[in-house]
Amino acid sequence: MTELIETLVGDASDDRLKQLLARRAGLMALTEASRKAVLTPAESGGLSHALRALIAVRASERLGDVRMKDHYYEHFTQCEDFYDLVGLVDADATSDDPWLQAVLDHADMLTCRPRTATKADIDRLLAAGVSDADIVRLAELAAFLGYQARLVAGLRLMEMSR
Repeated sequence: MTELIETLVGDASDDRLKQLLARRAGLMALTEASRKAVLTPAESGGLSHALRALIAVRASERLGDVRMKDHYYEHFTQCEDFYDLVGLVDADATSDDPWLQAVLDHADMLTCRPRTATKADIDRLLAAGVSDADIVRLAELAAFLGYQARLVAGLRLMEMSR
């Protein structure tokens, strides 16, 4: 269950990191369960698995994490409907679909400036036709990606400080 975190930490991964993650096996199991719940849930609602993976790619790019971006891009290309969204992989790409663009804009805001979110942002999503349940799903996804990025960055710093 710690393999993904070790992969995202990268070249610095060694026995010390593996031991640390093993001591936190419960936390790593919850992290993995959360990842699956937000990226590949059984009931995806209006946010397909490909869209969720696309949001993860774009978030990783905005956060400047190349390893994470590569991981999520690989995941994205394994989704059956990724061809419909591949033109939006670049974090600055936009969609002509108002619903999709509202989702991407909100995800970008939650990635880069989560503290600035207001009711007006939710109102924009609702006006674009995004359901209440999908707004919650989007917030959960963004929160997980932020957590994962901070966890990996912290582990990388620990490895560098040895």
